[in-house]
Amino acid sequence: MKEKEITRNGEGTNYNYSQDHCFIKLSSKKTNGELCFVEDKIKPGFFLPRHHHKIMTEVFYMLEGELELIFDDESITCLPGDTITVPPNVWHAAKCEKGGKMLTIFKNGQFDQYLEKLSTMSDSQFADEALMKSISAEFDIYEE
Repeated sequence: MKEKEITRNGEGTNYNYSQDHCFIKLSSKKTNGELCFVEDKIKPGFFLPRHHHKIMTEVFYMLEGELELIFDDESITCLPGDTITVPPNVWHAAKCEKGGKMLTIFKNGQFDQYLEKLSTMSDSQFADEALMKSISAEFDIYEE
């Protein structure tokens, strides 16, 4: 990044999915893939299946509401002001029953580019499990 960049409240490339409305606050394209910030407006009933990353570190910072992070050995409720860091190779899932808002920071990850790829896909592509597994792996997301 050669010049300062300001992304105001409510701004940023946004992807409005059925469970989550994501705003890209800092794209990994601006940091050579080293860092990405995503503001998530989590919709009620949100569920992120169990997965892990081989390279990426994921940092959750809760702004509003409650998010349950489910690990193999424990579940943690993330409340406003809480930060939970998930290093590579740690299996985790997440759920948010009532909705909320959080900032997710991806170190050595291109999650914003993953969201961009998903936004171009058709329903039939989403239904193709092998394709989805391949795309997820391309962006360092591995499910069971």
